[in-house]
Amino acid sequence: MDALLANEPLIRLGVFTGVLAVMAGLEAGLPRRARAFARLRRWPSNLGVVALDALVVRLLFPTAAVGVALAVEAQGFGLLPWLNLPQPIAVLVAVILLDLAIYLQHVLFHAVPALWRLHRMHHADLDFDVTTGLRFHPVEIILSMVIKLMVVVALGAPAVAVLIFEVLLNASSMFNHANLRLPAWLDRGLRMILVTPDMHRVHHSVVPQETNSKLGFNLAFWDRLFGTYRAQPAAGHQAMTVGVAQFRDPRELRIDRMLTQPLRDHDRKRMASPRGFEPLLPP
Repeated sequence: MDALLANEPLIRLGVFTGVLAVMAGLEAGLPRRARAFARLRRWPSNLGVVALDALVVRLLFPTAAVGVALAVEAQGFGLLPWLNLPQPIAVLVAVILLDLAIYLQHVLFHAVPALWRLHRMHHADLDFDVTTGLRFHPVEIILSMVIKLMVVVALGAPAVAVLIFEVLLNASSMFNHANLRLPAWLDRGLRMILVTPDMHRVHHSVVPQETNSKLGFNLAFWDRLFGTYRAQPAAGHQAMTVGVAQFRDPRELRIDRMLTQPLRDHDRKRMASPRGFEPLLPP
């Protein structure tokens, strides 16, 4: 455990680059949909946002979530230390509850108009591939980190659980956003536990009712439990339109326009907020 925590930056970087490379290769060989834009048109901006997000997090949260977890763990503060669970059980419970927190955060970012304006940059990508799972507005990343730190403190989550969760979340976000065709039998099996690309793609539909469904990132059962599960897009995976109604201009793929999207609204009557969003009712 100590070796894992001591090498946290290398572990995170290694998993990130490894999963990104594997998913990029699989997308090239087993694409689910034809690309709307070449990688060179989208990837520099999407990966540029990743670099900017990483810099912002390191500047504002130098110890990150794992550092906070270590401090809390040393004090014995939080729900899990109070329950006095065996370490392996505490780690498992912490990972599951952190994943639930991210699901609920995702619901919040769709339900609150001001937060949706930040989150819609993620949805405004005009294509859907592994880099879509990495493009989040820096302000959203900051708010997400604050929420995560609050949950870590409240739970008294073991530091190793926080590291495992963050690595899994990053890897699963790249996996479930991949433009990857999985065999039907494998998709059916995996989606009983994990969010698969076909399972998540519907969430990036331009249709609001589909955008506001499938809010899980990692574990698949939260959507079924809370009624936000939608198996397939109405138009089918090949014909569905990806993106957000206001931002269809290819110029929106530029990083400068991505970063200013929360300040702009091309059509205030169309998805300025996700109207009719009912996260706790079946779609």
